[in-house]
Amino acid sequence: MTRAVTARTRLIALLGDPVSHSLSPAIQNAAMRAARVDGVYVALRCSAEEVGPLLRALAHAGGAGNVTVPHKEAAARAVDRRTEAAEATGACNCFWQDGGEVWGDNTDVEGVAAAIRALLGRSVTGARVLVAGAGGGARAVVHSLVRHGAEEVVVVNRTHRRAVELARRFATERTPVRVVGSAREVGGGTFDLAVNATSLGLREGDALPLDPATLPPADAALDLVYSRAGETPWVRAMRERGVPAADGREMLLMQGAAAFRRWWGVDAPLEAMRAALASSS
Repeated sequence: MTRAVTARTRLIALLGDPVSHSLSPAIQNAAMRAARVDGVYVALRCSAEEVGPLLRALAHAGGAGNVTVPHKEAAARAVDRRTEAAEATGACNCFWQDGGEVWGDNTDVEGVAAAIRALLGRSVTGARVLVAGAGGGARAVVHSLVRHGAEEVVVVNRTHRRAVELARRFATERTPVRVVGSAREVGGGTFDLAVNATSLGLREGDALPLDPATLPPADAALDLVYSRAGETPWVRAMRERGVPAADGREMLLMQGAAAFRRWWGVDAPLEAMRAALASSS
């Protein structure tokens, strides 16, 4: 049953560019109906210059929302208060108002940990992981990997400087973070997991983030990107080589559930969200 939108309805918005592919509106509107909270979720395309003023206006008007690529770092700079995850990553994908201040969180950190557990059947403790990317998504991935005790993280990114900054930010004695210029430079050994944390795959015709032909052996592959049309090209390519692979839907679901708790103060109705995700794919 569709809930009527009234003057009391709370506006929750996704801010990013692009946003037309997003499944978040379907998932979150289903969650709000199931939880019987009075809100509506919409997707708003905006520029990097617009994201800060827009999220602050929404929050101060009683709304809240998510931020997606490529605006997560700009959003982190725009909020008044950051949670530990947002502070550690310098990226924000979730915002709301509390006590007159605009808060920002990075629920991608929770989401990627849950997605990895679902794919591997265990945590990443003691795992070797190869990560493509050095932006906001990669920061959430690497922070989560280090937090959960991965043995080693290797980062490959086109812009070497950004990858080095990421490594310096998150590396610990327990979990070193090493930077390479390409998958060919990784060296020997097998990885427990390879992760695409770039935006490659969002647009038709994008190159593969990691070429399976030059990729070191990996036991599993996780693509943070997802597509309404089905599995992403990189997931398909990895599966064709016999590697278990998953796209970003589980991460989308679990980070969305965490965001729902921030906005409404109650647990998210996961069954309703999962059903909406399946029917919208």
